[in-house]
Amino acid sequence: MPSRTTATTRRRSARRSPAARRRRPQRHARRRGRRTGVALAIAVPVILFAAFLGGAAFLAGSFRMSWADEIALAPDDRAPAPPPMIEPAVAGYRFEQLTNACTILAAGRDLGFDARDQTIAVMTAMGESSLRNIDYGDWETSGVTNPDGSRTTSIGLFQQQDSWGTREARLDPYTAATVFYRAMAERVPDRAVVEPTLVAHRTQINADPNHYARYWDRAVRVVGAVTGNPLEGDRIDGIPHCPGA
Repeated sequence: MPSRTTATTRRRSARRSPAARRRRPQRHARRRGRRTGVALAIAVPVILFAAFLGGAAFLAGSFRMSWADEIALAPDDRAPAPPPMIEPAVAGYRFEQLTNACTILAAGRDLGFDARDQTIAVMTAMGESSLRNIDYGDWETSGVTNPDGSRTTSIGLFQQQDSWGTREARLDPYTAATVFYRAMAERVPDRAVVEPTLVAHRTQINADPNHYARYWDRAVRVVGAVTGNPLEGDRIDGIPHCPGA
């Protein structure tokens, strides 16, 4: 009867047969394969997620830079707008109107009329046309007629009708002013002691003798400003200048 030691040795040898020894490395290989697969299954999503985060961060950074650049280049809507350019004016009359006032003064000076007469002429043009050389009159704006019912033909700075001269003459500021001064000298020889509005009324022969009264103070201010002697509160920068009488 074989000894117990010998039998045990044979059983162990049987367990360690070549087939068994070949199967054991295969089992180890399968275990390593499974571990590798598990590791890859974990690593791949982690790598993809990290790549996603990196790409998102890059895009966000690019967007912030682009947005910052646009904000830097775009005007700030909250910044206050620059103040609008305000055309210089005196008594509400602007450059073109003040230029016409200078023309009226020049015509009076050339004819030898004094400062008061010149101011009356400016006042009259204010009341007739607001110192604008317009080619229409009361008929076109209000349907005003003459006492005989005929339509008025007033045009120009002084709103002179056909009887005052040709259309071209009445639309020339210097000529129109000259015609006014000559009519004033003829119709109001005592004008030095007559109220300015009545001087204008008797020269123009209009319906309301007090029509021009409201313009007298404005005329004084305008004449003072354009001749370099502005009243308090009036500015002379940016307006036309002309010599007085």
